[in-house]
Amino acid sequence: MADDGSVTTSAPRSAGATAAVRAYAQERIEWRALNIASIVFFAGAVAFGVAYGLKGDTFYLRLATEALIFGAVALSVDILLGFAGLLSLGQALYFGLGAYAGALVLKQVSESFWLVMGVSILVGVLSGLIGGLIAIRARGVYFALITYGLAQIVAKVIYNTRELGASDGITGIPIVNVSFGFWQTKADNPAGFFFVVLAVIAIIYLGLLYLSGTPFGRALSGVRINENRMPFLGYRPDRLKLAAFVLASTIASIAGGLYPMLRGFVSPELMYFDASTNAIVATMIGGTGTLIGPLYGSVILVFLKSMIGTITTHQIMVIGALFMIVVIFFPRGLLGYLREIVVARSRTKDGGGP
Repeated sequence: MADDGSVTTSAPRSAGATAAVRAYAQERIEWRALNIASIVFFAGAVAFGVAYGLKGDTFYLRLATEALIFGAVALSVDILLGFAGLLSLGQALYFGLGAYAGALVLKQVSESFWLVMGVSILVGVLSGLIGGLIAIRARGVYFALITYGLAQIVAKVIYNTRELGASDGITGIPIVNVSFGFWQTKADNPAGFFFVVLAVIAIIYLGLLYLSGTPFGRALSGVRINENRMPFLGYRPDRLKLAAFVLASTIASIAGGLYPMLRGFVSPELMYFDASTNAIVATMIGGTGTLIGPLYGSVILVFLKSMIGTITTHQIMVIGALFMIVVIFFPRGLLGYLREIVVARSRTKDGGGP
């Protein structure tokens, strides 16, 4: 109490300021750790592409390219689950729509890489708006079930549409020539197309990384933490969730547009539940809310499935066991666990408390 009888509040303010400083310092440490992990990932990918390109290896380059493509789908899951707190069981729908749109463009319109990318973005935005307006009205498990139902319905429609190849899908997709002006390659060049896909994924990742630090990204995290308080801060949670849904569907659709260039065909199986669950498993393995984690998780999952497939036909059981181990012992994923270790060591070094 001061001499004039007023109550001083310097101690509480000091304590609050200290807590804020600690929280900011921890956030910076986590940010640096994830940045290092992202540099290691992309630098390792470049080294892998150069090494196996010089070696002339086709199998592993194609497998790595597929892992990157499915990594983009896992990234779209992380936007919804890791930032907005929305579990989508139908993210394969937008991946499949992008793949079919790309295949139709290549076969019937033009063999243009950039046209496919543009159409895939347009398809992702429109389908995401439609699906989002339907799904965000529900919460929790009901949201997940609606996204699952939407994917199943569209997959069944395509499965029974002869004009889209029905159960056989669309085959005979022409080889695409990808030109960046000063450099060009073809989709049948394993090393060249690997670097094309890597460049697309890097652009998507950097864009999301920037977005996560903007007020929009912070608001999405606020929706996940406490949706009911967001209106008091001037935000409308339904609009934020719709924006996240459209962004996620667009990224999945872009990944879908790359798929027919890699494999030369598309089929309704791309929209099935297995594709959605693989993206969720990759995100959980890598670490939700880390952005770079889903890319690590996708590479681990794709290569692991390939290796296990050469040993046993029961690869689903092995992947399921791996998923259970990660959920039980590493609930925040591998990158989330690494982030916790870095923060703990930093506190020990600084002599800080909890």
